[in-house]
Amino acid sequence: MRFPTDVLAVLTDPRTVISGDLVRVPFELDRVVYEQLNTVLKEMGGRWDGRKAVRAHVFPHRIEEDFRQFLTAGEYPTRYEQGWFPTPHQLVMQVCDLAGICAGMTVLEPSAGAGALTAELARRGGVVDSVELDANRAALLRKQGDSRRVIAGDFLSLDPLDYAEGFDRIVMNPPFTGGLDHIRHAIGFMKDDGILVSVMSAGLMWWSDKASAEFRAAVEEVGGEIEPLPEGSFAAVGTDARTCLVYVPGYAGGPLRTHDWLQRQPKQLDLFDMVA
Repeated sequence: MRFPTDVLAVLTDPRTVISGDLVRVPFELDRVVYEQLNTVLKEMGGRWDGRKAVRAHVFPHRIEEDFRQFLTAGEYPTRYEQGWFPTPHQLVMQVCDLAGICAGMTVLEPSAGAGALTAELARRGGVVDSVELDANRAALLRKQGDSRRVIAGDFLSLDPLDYAEGFDRIVMNPPFTGGLDHIRHAIGFMKDDGILVSVMSAGLMWWSDKASAEFRAAVEEVGGEIEPLPEGSFAAVGTDARTCLVYVPGYAGGPLRTHDWLQRQPKQLDLFDMVA
């Protein structure tokens, strides 16, 4: 949801206090603007606390780090829509730690949003390529400057073999709907000795459809893990969706098709064509 222009101006005003679990506006607002602001903050999960010692919109969780993403993107998630949900700061750190990001590693973030993960990846020395479906957020990623390359488009439409080499790391928080398709496609961009770490709907741990069951078996076969995240992991960004972390370590061969595996196939196919 896009912030109304006047509300965005208030929230980015240097006098506005966004700290810990509250948002406080210590200056007078036009009544219409205040009502717009109140509506937005309530949709995000805040409630007005009019006590003299508080006089602020208070949230049930810390919101300071995540508000930076919202304001940079000019949009926010609400309790009433299942749209873009940025990766909460604490989870960003957990994902990057698990991926073992080191200076000089090439990293693909295929659902980069407003750059929560790319900022930390770059801070740790990763050489980041980003993909983002939304053109406005892709423009923000370019302006943010954390990525070597930013592609504005549908990640699922990209061909891994358009890249000469796979990535050392894939780090991602794909859409909650269709997330498994994004993860499986992303493995095709990973080196044999790479690592993929992804947030995913917790349903992946028990869904009974063939694709989910086969993926769980494949992750187990290569020594990976699918572990639940604590309830409320995304509460700070407007949703109580249950989530898990998918960890796929480096491997050669096996049931999951890496970039290196895909690169080997054309040679085999060329040989087959010559014999035919």
